[in-house]
Amino acid sequence: MKVPPIGVKRLLLIGTGSSNVAFLPLWVNWFQVSYPDVEMRIVLTRSAQRFVTREGLSVLTNRLVFEDAWSEEPQARKLHVELASWPDAIAVYPAGMHFIARLAQGLADTPATMALQCTQAPIALAAALPPGGWESAAMRDHRARLAARENVVLQPPVTGLSMTTGRNDGNQPETLPTLLRSLEALRARRAARQDLPHGDPGAVSGAGLAS
Repeated sequence: MKVPPIGVKRLLLIGTGSSNVAFLPLWVNWFQVSYPDVEMRIVLTRSAQRFVTREGLSVLTNRLVFEDAWSEEPQARKLHVELASWPDAIAVYPAGMHFIARLAQGLADTPATMALQCTQAPIALAAALPPGGWESAAMRDHRARLAARENVVLQPPVTGLSMTTGRNDGNQPETLPTLLRSLEALRARRAARQDLPHGDPGAVSGAGLAS
């Protein structure tokens, strides 16, 4: 698997409640091996934690993994501000139907969704949907809304085995490398429009592959 170059130093990774988030530890390990110079921070929604744990990802990254929920702790109340301002780019992997809907409708009911509504960083989401979800009327509306945002790209799903039906009618998320290519393309287009440098000085090449 070829490691795509990315021109960021800080990546925010958000995992949502799709069952495909169970594979996130594998992709996090791949990312760390492939991009040792890129700092990653991870946020998990509460529904994502049905399939993967914050503790497990913290062990892999040696960093605190944030929960996408408002906290009563004073220091944690500013999490949405940090999540919006800290990253050079944001990847949502996988992005379930409910999360995509909340983003498209402008909701800001958790730290992560508020950060995504306010950030200037490029955002790429890897759609992971139930059978029929991508072509549904609701998703067509969400897709149109997100397409109108200049800092958002929604990566279409690929057909695969549905964990629910057991048939080959699921809308599985694209691989994380594919999502990163889309994210980098978006970042480069925005940089070109703003007359900002976006070549070798900022590019971080992959250093290797996880087994």
